[in-house]
Amino acid sequence: MSDTPVRPGRPSVRRLPQLPPAVRGLSPASALRLSPPSDTWFKPALSVVVASAVPHLTLLALGRLDLVIYSMAGSLCALYGHGLPYARRARALVGVVLGMVAGLAVSLVTASLTGSTAVLIAVGALLAAVQKALCDATRIGPPAHVIFTFVSSAALFAPQRLDQIPGHLAVTLGAGAFAWLVALAPALVRREGPERRAVARALEAAAVCAADPGPRNGKSVGLGPRNGNAVDPGPRNRRAAAAAVHAAWGCLLASGRPTPVRRSLERLVVQAEAAFVAPGPGAGAADPERLRAWAALTRGRGPVPTPPPAPGTVDELYGIGAERAVLRAREGRRAARRALLRRLGPGSPLLPVAVRTLFGCALAGYLCAALGVGRPYWAIVTAASLYQANLTLSWNRALQRTLGNLLGVLVFAAVLPVSRISPLALVCCCLFFGFAAEALITRNYWLGSVAVTPMALLVLEFGGAHPAGELIGDRVLDTVLGAAAGFLAATLVTNRRAAGRVERALDATDRARAAAERTGADPAAAPAERDRARRTLTASLVELREAGDTAAGEWWQRALPEQRLLAAERAGHRTLAATAQRRGPTAHAPLIGAE
Repeated sequence: MSDTPVRPGRPSVRRLPQLPPAVRGLSPASALRLSPPSDTWFKPALSVVVASAVPHLTLLALGRLDLVIYSMAGSLCALYGHGLPYARRARALVGVVLGMVAGLAVSLVTASLTGSTAVLIAVGALLAAVQKALCDATRIGPPAHVIFTFVSSAALFAPQRLDQIPGHLAVTLGAGAFAWLVALAPALVRREGPERRAVARALEAAAVCAADPGPRNGKSVGLGPRNGNAVDPGPRNRRAAAAAVHAAWGCLLASGRPTPVRRSLERLVVQAEAAFVAPGPGAGAADPERLRAWAALTRGRGPVPTPPPAPGTVDELYGIGAERAVLRAREGRRAARRALLRRLGPGSPLLPVAVRTLFGCALAGYLCAALGVGRPYWAIVTAASLYQANLTLSWNRALQRTLGNLLGVLVFAAVLPVSRISPLALVCCCLFFGFAAEALITRNYWLGSVAVTPMALLVLEFGGAHPAGELIGDRVLDTVLGAAAGFLAATLVTNRRAAGRVERALDATDRARAAAERTGADPAAAPAERDRARRTLTASLVELREAGDTAAGEWWQRALPEQRLLAAERAGHRTLAATAQRRGPTAHAPLIGAE
């Protein structure tokens, strides 16, 4: 980018031909490649083991292992919300538990009223679509809708009477309440743990950005092989740093009342933001090693480091109390509800994915039923698990799910004799695979599926022994048919709204950039207003990148405005860098582009 003053308004873009969206990510090697484990993989793994062990062992002592499917529905709620601060996690998990109980109730009532396979499959597909839409709209995060669909679909095909339903739902609700306690128990030891991890990630991403920010003139900044340029890591690093900083601010805003630790964390996020300004080694540049050292101390159990003030800042700018108060006020809560309803409204880009889920799950279920498979709900769950943000990611998930399930049935065949030694052995096997699934799934979905598959098959053993050959054969057939039918439906149901989401994100980024420039250039602007404008711009850039990546993975849609998207991102990051140099009422340097 050139070192010219940043002007409000839409960036000037030389008109270039619109590029059709390219098909990306279809390499099986790329889809199956292992990633480093998540830095918090052990938290959901340990949580689900503890949340499951107590109900399982209680039912074992009572001689009612046939109720494990209902207790497991509540125990699996412990998988959610581990990236949220504890105040937000408490509310989110209440919604997860109630949503689980509601979906299970619909399934149990339906199963008690009809034995028609066609009706059961239709209800299962409809529930899967609703669960997918709600999880995407609320952004609850992994494992998202898959657990809800697994529980509700399995319950549809379990024998049920109306008089049994209250007791079964009570078991689920009790296990869910215990899972809520397990998920929140770490707050007694480390109250700011989620905030510390979020800030540490922001510092680490900022260190990478400071170490390799890319060229300043912008002439060689490209998107990689798609436009013929060499891959420059600078834009990618800035996007990752912006996303991490945005996530850190969001975590701090949702964390509850300010504490000394959270104030120190806010100062560290300011330092991470300041790393965007540094063009590379030299005076005034952010020190990557210092950022990494702060990240290590922040992630640890010792005191949070207290950094010096960032250049050009004043102490009042560190606080986000005013913004937190606005979000917690009645009007702020109403605005959040309106935003949620807009994400679910008639024009929502989430609706095509929900329609894909509906038709894909229905097609998979009816196809398996027509072929005489005894458990079509496995095909419904397989199809539901495929649907990601776009078609390319759904294709990758189809490969991962198929490979993981096929390997998983081999593991099940090997461990089945051990599980039948005693009921306690069966409980221990389920707990082991529950831990293994969460420990491995962050490496790659297929690796986690290798553990999920035997666990799902072993659950059937709580209701009585089944022929191993029948279980394995049904599972293999359901997996193959479910993946094929689900992906076929995904290709037939197009998502042309993805490009419209990009256009809306571009307009929102332009408005946020103009607002940030106005407040940055106004010496009378309040410090809190400037920081809020910067955070809004960062959020719009993160949304723009997410919308662009989602649309680029859709196969059948109109051409994307890629040149405008790239120009908007460059201009947005220039503005972030320029306004960072004017933080505080005493700074009067001109707005200078820094990319």
